[in-house]
Amino acid sequence: MSVFWESIQSVLSIVIMMAVGYVCAGFGWFDDNFSSALSDIIMKVALPCAIFSSMLSRFKISEIFTLSSGIVYSILSILIGYLISWIVVKSLKVPHGRRAIMMAGFNVTNTVFIGMPLNIALFGSVSLPYLLVYYIVNTVILWTFTVWTIAADDPTLAKNDGSGKSDNKRVGISWKHLLPAPLWGFIIAIPVLIIWPSADTQIPSFITTTLIDIGGLVTPLSLIYIGIMLRNFGLKNMRFGRDNIIVILGRFVVAPLLMIIMIVGGSHLGFHLTPMFRHTLIIQAATPVFAVLPILADQYHGDVKFATDVVVSTSTLFIIVVPILMWLITTI
Repeated sequence: MSVFWESIQSVLSIVIMMAVGYVCAGFGWFDDNFSSALSDIIMKVALPCAIFSSMLSRFKISEIFTLSSGIVYSILSILIGYLISWIVVKSLKVPHGRRAIMMAGFNVTNTVFIGMPLNIALFGSVSLPYLLVYYIVNTVILWTFTVWTIAADDPTLAKNDGSGKSDNKRVGISWKHLLPAPLWGFIIAIPVLIIWPSADTQIPSFITTTLIDIGGLVTPLSLIYIGIMLRNFGLKNMRFGRDNIIVILGRFVVAPLLMIIMIVGGSHLGFHLTPMFRHTLIIQAATPVFAVLPILADQYHGDVKFATDVVVSTSTLFIIVVPILMWLITTI
Protein backbone atom coordinates (compact mmCIF):
# COMPACT_ATOMS: atom_id res chain seq x y z
CA MET A 1 0.00 0.00 0.00
CA SER A 2 2.93 2.37 0.65
CA VAL A 3 4.10 1.98 -2.97
CA PHE A 4 0.57 2.76 -4.16
CA TRP A 5 0.41 5.91 -2.00
CA GLU A 6 3.88 7.07 -3.06
CA SER A 7 2.97 6.64 -6.73
CA ILE A 8 -0.24 8.62 -6.18
CA GLN A 9 1.77 11.45 -4.65
CA SER A 10 4.22 11.40 -7.57
CA VAL A 11 1.37 11.52 -10.06
CA LEU A 12 -0.34 14.35 -8.14
CA SER A 13 2.88 16.35 -8.35
CA ILE A 14 2.90 15.75 -12.12
CA VAL A 15 -0.74 16.77 -12.43
CA ILE A 16 -0.14 20.02 -10.54
CA MET A 17 2.72 20.99 -12.86
CA MET A 18 0.58 20.15 -15.91
CA ALA A 19 -2.21 22.25 -14.39
CA VAL A 20 0.15 25.23 -14.17
CA GLY A 21 0.69 25.11 -17.92
CA TYR A 22 -3.01 24.50 -18.57
CA VAL A 23 -4.21 27.41 -16.41
CA CYS A 24 -1.56 29.85 -17.61
CA ALA A 25 -2.40 29.00 -21.22
CA GLY A 26 -6.02 29.71 -20.36
CA PHE A 27 -4.99 33.20 -19.26
CA GLY A 28 -3.46 33.72 -22.69
CA TRP A 29 0.10 34.05 -21.44
CA PHE A 30 1.60 31.83 -24.13
CA ASP A 31 1.49 32.08 -27.90
CA ASP A 32 2.49 29.47 -30.50
CA ASN A 33 6.04 30.83 -30.62
CA PHE A 34 6.46 30.32 -26.88
CA SER A 35 5.24 26.71 -27.04
CA SER A 36 7.60 25.97 -29.92
CA ALA A 37 10.54 27.62 -28.11
CA LEU A 38 9.72 25.72 -24.92
CA SER A 39 9.75 22.44 -26.82
CA ASP A 40 13.14 23.32 -28.35
CA ILE A 41 14.63 24.20 -24.95
CA ILE A 42 13.48 20.87 -23.53
CA MET A 43 14.53 18.72 -26.47
CA LYS A 44 17.72 20.45 -27.57
CA VAL A 45 19.16 21.86 -24.33
CA ALA A 46 17.72 20.55 -21.05
CA LEU A 47 17.25 16.89 -22.00
CA PRO A 48 20.73 16.34 -23.51
CA CYS A 49 22.23 17.91 -20.37
CA ALA A 50 20.09 15.72 -18.11
CA ILE A 51 21.02 12.53 -19.96
CA PHE A 52 24.73 13.40 -20.16
CA SER A 53 25.05 14.29 -16.46
CA SER A 54 23.02 11.25 -15.42
CA MET A 55 25.18 8.95 -17.54
CA LEU A 56 28.37 10.33 -15.97
CA SER A 57 27.14 10.07 -12.40
CA ARG A 58 24.95 6.94 -12.50
CA PHE A 59 26.24 4.71 -15.29
CA LYS A 60 29.29 2.49 -15.67
CA ILE A 61 30.58 1.49 -19.08
CA SER A 62 30.59 -2.15 -17.93
CA GLU A 63 26.79 -1.94 -17.73
CA ILE A 64 26.37 -1.13 -21.42
CA PHE A 65 25.84 -4.78 -22.31
CA THR A 66 23.05 -5.16 -19.75
CA LEU A 67 20.99 -2.71 -21.79
CA SER A 68 20.77 -5.07 -24.77
CA SER A 69 18.07 -7.25 -23.18
CA GLY A 70 15.94 -4.16 -22.58
CA ILE A 71 16.32 -3.19 -26.24
CA VAL A 72 15.14 -6.63 -27.35
CA TYR A 73 12.17 -6.57 -24.96
CA SER A 74 11.17 -3.10 -26.16
CA ILE A 75 11.40 -3.99 -29.85
CA LEU A 76 9.47 -7.24 -29.47
CA SER A 77 6.72 -5.76 -27.31
CA ILE A 78 6.10 -2.89 -29.74
CA LEU A 79 6.20 -5.03 -32.87
CA ILE A 80 3.88 -7.65 -31.37
CA GLY A 81 1.64 -4.78 -30.28
CA TYR A 82 1.56 -3.57 -33.88
CA LEU A 83 0.53 -7.05 -35.03
CA ILE A 84 -2.28 -7.18 -32.48
CA SER A 85 -3.48 -3.66 -33.36
CA TRP A 86 -3.43 -4.51 -37.08
CA ILE A 87 -5.66 -7.52 -36.43
CA VAL A 88 -8.00 -5.31 -34.37
CA VAL A 89 -8.39 -2.54 -36.97
CA LYS A 90 -8.88 -5.07 -39.77
CA SER A 91 -11.47 -7.02 -37.77
CA LEU A 92 -13.40 -3.85 -36.88
CA LYS A 93 -13.15 -2.54 -40.46
CA VAL A 94 -11.77 0.80 -39.34
CA PRO A 95 -11.71 3.20 -42.32
CA HIS A 96 -8.53 4.40 -43.99
CA GLY A 97 -7.20 7.57 -42.44
CA ARG A 98 -7.84 6.19 -38.97
CA ARG A 99 -6.35 2.69 -39.08
CA ALA A 100 -2.70 3.66 -38.77
CA ILE A 101 -3.55 6.29 -36.17
CA MET A 102 -5.16 3.62 -34.00
CA MET A 103 -2.16 1.33 -34.48
CA ALA A 104 0.24 4.13 -33.56
CA GLY A 105 -1.88 4.95 -30.51
CA PHE A 106 -1.57 1.35 -29.37
CA ASN A 107 2.19 1.22 -29.58
CA VAL A 108 4.12 4.51 -29.66
CA THR A 109 4.47 6.63 -26.54
CA ASN A 110 5.24 10.14 -25.36
CA THR A 111 8.54 9.12 -23.79
CA VAL A 112 10.03 12.60 -23.48
CA PHE A 113 7.35 15.01 -22.32
CA ILE A 114 5.48 12.62 -20.01
CA GLY A 115 7.51 9.40 -19.79
CA MET A 116 10.72 11.13 -18.73
CA PRO A 117 9.33 13.31 -15.90
CA LEU A 118 7.10 10.44 -14.79
CA ASN A 119 10.07 8.09 -14.51
CA ILE A 120 12.13 10.66 -12.62
CA ALA A 121 9.24 11.31 -10.24
CA LEU A 122 8.77 7.58 -9.57
CA PHE A 123 12.35 6.27 -9.59
CA GLY A 124 14.71 9.24 -9.59
CA SER A 125 17.32 10.31 -12.15
CA VAL A 126 19.19 7.04 -11.59
CA SER A 127 16.61 5.46 -13.93
CA LEU A 128 17.53 7.69 -16.90
CA PRO A 129 19.97 5.25 -18.58
CA TYR A 130 17.28 2.56 -18.47
CA LEU A 131 14.61 4.90 -19.77
CA LEU A 132 16.95 5.84 -22.60
CA VAL A 133 16.73 2.25 -23.88
CA TYR A 134 12.98 2.51 -24.39
CA TYR A 135 13.33 6.04 -25.74
CA ILE A 136 15.77 4.94 -28.46
CA VAL A 137 13.57 2.04 -29.60
CA ASN A 138 10.40 4.16 -29.44
CA THR A 139 12.03 6.99 -31.42
CA VAL A 140 13.40 4.74 -34.17
CA ILE A 141 10.07 2.91 -34.61
CA LEU A 142 8.13 6.19 -34.54
CA TRP A 143 10.12 7.91 -37.29
CA THR A 144 10.44 4.86 -39.53
CA PHE A 145 7.72 2.21 -39.32
CA THR A 146 5.01 4.39 -37.71
CA VAL A 147 5.44 7.29 -40.13
CA TRP A 148 5.42 4.82 -43.02
CA THR A 149 2.17 3.18 -41.88
CA ILE A 150 0.43 6.54 -41.34
CA ALA A 151 1.59 7.74 -44.76
CA ALA A 152 0.52 4.48 -46.39
CA ASP A 153 -2.92 4.79 -44.77
CA ASP A 154 -3.48 8.19 -46.40
CA PRO A 155 -7.07 8.00 -47.73
CA THR A 156 -6.07 10.16 -50.71
CA LEU A 157 -3.09 7.96 -51.57
CA ALA A 158 -4.89 5.76 -54.05
CA LYS A 159 -7.72 7.17 -56.15
CA ASN A 160 -9.37 4.71 -58.42
CA ASP A 161 -10.19 6.36 -61.72
CA GLY A 162 -12.32 3.45 -62.95
CA SER A 163 -9.54 1.90 -64.98
CA GLY A 164 -8.22 -0.14 -62.09
CA LYS A 165 -5.15 2.05 -61.76
CA SER A 166 -4.20 3.97 -58.66
CA ASP A 167 -2.48 7.28 -58.26
CA ASN A 168 0.15 6.28 -55.71
CA LYS A 169 2.46 8.70 -53.98
CA ARG A 170 5.86 7.66 -52.79
CA VAL A 171 5.93 7.13 -49.03
CA GLY A 172 9.03 8.49 -47.32
CA ILE A 173 10.60 7.85 -43.93
CA SER A 174 11.72 10.68 -41.66
CA TRP A 175 15.36 9.64 -41.37
CA LYS A 176 16.40 13.04 -40.02
CA HIS A 177 14.56 12.30 -36.77
CA LEU A 178 16.57 9.16 -35.98
CA LEU A 179 19.27 11.10 -34.12
CA PRO A 180 17.33 13.68 -32.11
CA ALA A 181 19.19 16.03 -29.78
CA PRO A 182 18.49 14.02 -26.56
CA LEU A 183 20.37 11.03 -27.98
CA TRP A 184 23.50 13.12 -28.32
CA GLY A 185 23.69 13.33 -24.55
CA PHE A 186 24.05 9.54 -24.57
CA ILE A 187 26.31 9.38 -27.63
CA ILE A 188 28.80 11.88 -26.19
CA ALA A 189 28.69 10.35 -22.70
CA ILE A 190 29.79 6.88 -23.86
CA PRO A 191 33.29 7.84 -25.17
CA VAL A 192 33.76 10.16 -22.19
CA LEU A 193 33.06 7.25 -19.83
CA ILE A 194 35.43 4.99 -21.78
CA ILE A 195 38.29 7.49 -21.81
CA TRP A 196 37.61 9.12 -18.44
CA PRO A 197 35.73 6.72 -16.11
CA SER A 198 35.92 9.06 -13.11
CA ALA A 199 34.90 12.16 -15.08
CA ASP A 200 31.96 12.85 -12.79
CA THR A 201 34.22 13.55 -9.81
CA GLN A 202 37.07 15.19 -11.74
CA ILE A 203 35.25 17.58 -14.06
CA PRO A 204 35.24 21.14 -12.62
CA SER A 205 32.24 21.61 -10.35
CA PHE A 206 30.91 24.63 -12.27
CA ILE A 207 30.41 22.38 -15.32
CA THR A 208 28.67 19.55 -13.46
CA THR A 209 26.51 22.03 -11.52
CA THR A 210 25.47 23.75 -14.74
CA LEU A 211 24.62 20.46 -16.43
CA ILE A 212 22.61 19.23 -13.43
CA ASP A 213 20.72 22.52 -13.03
CA ILE A 214 19.84 22.79 -16.72
CA GLY A 215 18.91 19.09 -16.78
CA GLY A 216 16.66 19.70 -13.80
CA LEU A 217 14.46 21.86 -16.02
CA VAL A 218 13.26 18.80 -17.96
CA THR A 219 10.54 17.70 -15.55
CA PRO A 220 8.79 21.04 -14.81
CA LEU A 221 9.12 22.42 -18.34
CA SER A 222 7.94 19.18 -19.97
CA LEU A 223 4.85 19.01 -17.79
CA ILE A 224 4.05 22.70 -18.23
CA TYR A 225 4.38 22.14 -22.00
CA ILE A 226 1.95 19.21 -21.86
CA GLY A 227 -0.49 21.38 -19.89
CA ILE A 228 -0.28 24.03 -22.62
CA MET A 229 -0.88 21.41 -25.31
CA LEU A 230 -3.90 19.99 -23.46
CA ARG A 231 -5.36 23.49 -23.26
CA ASN A 232 -4.74 24.05 -26.96
CA PHE A 233 -6.27 20.69 -27.90
CA GLY A 234 -9.33 21.42 -25.77
CA LEU A 235 -10.35 18.95 -23.05
CA LYS A 236 -14.02 19.90 -23.48
CA ASN A 237 -13.98 18.67 -27.08
CA MET A 238 -12.69 15.21 -26.16
CA ARG A 239 -14.95 12.31 -27.19
CA PHE A 240 -14.84 8.65 -26.13
CA GLY A 241 -16.06 6.69 -29.14
CA ARG A 242 -15.49 3.00 -29.79
CA ASP A 243 -12.15 3.46 -31.53
CA ASN A 244 -10.84 5.82 -28.86
CA ILE A 245 -11.73 3.37 -26.10
CA ILE A 246 -9.94 0.58 -28.00
CA VAL A 247 -6.79 2.70 -28.26
CA ILE A 248 -6.97 3.51 -24.54
CA LEU A 249 -7.21 -0.20 -23.71
CA GLY A 250 -4.33 -0.95 -26.07
CA ARG A 251 -2.17 1.80 -24.60
CA PHE A 252 -2.82 1.16 -20.92
CA VAL A 253 -3.57 -2.57 -20.83
CA VAL A 254 -2.21 -4.43 -23.86
CA ALA A 255 1.12 -2.58 -24.22
CA PRO A 256 2.28 -2.89 -20.58
CA LEU A 257 0.99 -6.48 -20.46
CA LEU A 258 3.10 -7.36 -23.50
CA MET A 259 6.15 -5.81 -21.84
CA ILE A 260 5.49 -7.79 -18.64
CA ILE A 261 5.21 -11.00 -20.67
CA MET A 262 8.50 -10.21 -22.46
CA ILE A 263 10.32 -9.54 -19.18
CA VAL A 264 8.92 -12.55 -17.31
CA GLY A 265 9.55 -14.85 -20.28
CA GLY A 266 13.08 -13.52 -20.71
CA SER A 267 13.88 -14.01 -17.03
CA HIS A 268 12.92 -17.68 -17.32
CA LEU A 269 15.39 -17.94 -20.20
CA GLY A 270 18.16 -16.38 -18.10
CA PHE A 271 17.95 -12.77 -19.34
CA HIS A 272 17.52 -10.92 -16.07
CA LEU A 273 17.04 -7.20 -15.55
CA THR A 274 17.42 -5.17 -12.39
CA PRO A 275 14.11 -4.28 -10.67
CA MET A 276 14.46 -0.61 -11.67
CA PHE A 277 15.13 -1.55 -15.30
CA ARG A 278 12.04 -3.82 -15.32
CA HIS A 279 9.82 -1.20 -13.72
CA THR A 280 11.08 1.53 -16.05
CA LEU A 281 10.29 -0.47 -19.20
CA ILE A 282 6.81 -1.38 -17.95
CA ILE A 283 5.95 2.19 -16.96
CA GLN A 284 7.23 3.54 -20.28
CA ALA A 285 5.12 0.99 -22.15
CA ALA A 286 2.04 2.50 -20.46
CA THR A 287 2.73 6.20 -21.02
CA PRO A 288 0.37 8.32 -23.17
CA VAL A 289 0.37 8.52 -26.95
CA PHE A 290 3.10 10.69 -28.53
CA ALA A 291 2.08 14.34 -28.90
CA VAL A 292 2.91 14.77 -32.60
CA LEU A 293 0.33 12.20 -33.73
CA PRO A 294 -2.21 14.88 -34.80
CA ILE A 295 0.54 16.59 -36.83
CA LEU A 296 1.35 13.37 -38.68
CA ALA A 297 -2.36 12.71 -39.18
CA ASP A 298 -2.79 16.15 -40.73
CA GLN A 299 0.26 15.76 -42.94
CA TYR A 300 -1.08 12.52 -44.43
CA HIS A 301 -4.78 13.50 -44.57
CA GLY A 302 -5.77 11.28 -41.65
CA ASP A 303 -8.45 11.82 -39.02
CA VAL A 304 -6.89 14.73 -37.12
CA LYS A 305 -9.80 15.07 -34.68
CA PHE A 306 -9.53 11.40 -33.73
CA ALA A 307 -5.74 11.67 -33.35
CA THR A 308 -6.20 14.70 -31.09
CA ASP A 309 -8.78 12.85 -28.98
CA VAL A 310 -6.38 9.95 -28.57
CA VAL A 311 -3.54 12.20 -27.40
CA VAL A 312 -5.74 14.18 -25.00
CA SER A 313 -7.56 11.17 -23.52
CA THR A 314 -4.41 9.13 -22.89
CA SER A 315 -2.55 12.19 -21.54
CA THR A 316 -5.39 12.69 -19.08
CA LEU A 317 -6.17 9.11 -18.04
CA PHE A 318 -2.58 8.07 -17.37
CA ILE A 319 -2.83 9.73 -13.96
CA ILE A 320 -5.28 6.99 -12.97
CA VAL A 321 -3.37 4.14 -14.60
CA VAL A 322 0.11 4.78 -13.16
CA PRO A 323 -0.64 4.22 -9.45
CA ILE A 324 -2.45 0.97 -10.28
CA LEU A 325 0.40 -0.18 -12.50
CA MET A 326 3.01 0.73 -9.88
CA TRP A 327 1.16 -1.36 -7.33
CA LEU A 328 1.05 -4.32 -9.74
CA ILE A 329 4.68 -4.26 -10.87
CA THR A 330 6.05 -4.43 -7.35
CA THR A 331 5.21 -8.15 -7.49
CA ILE A 332 7.24 -8.74 -10.67
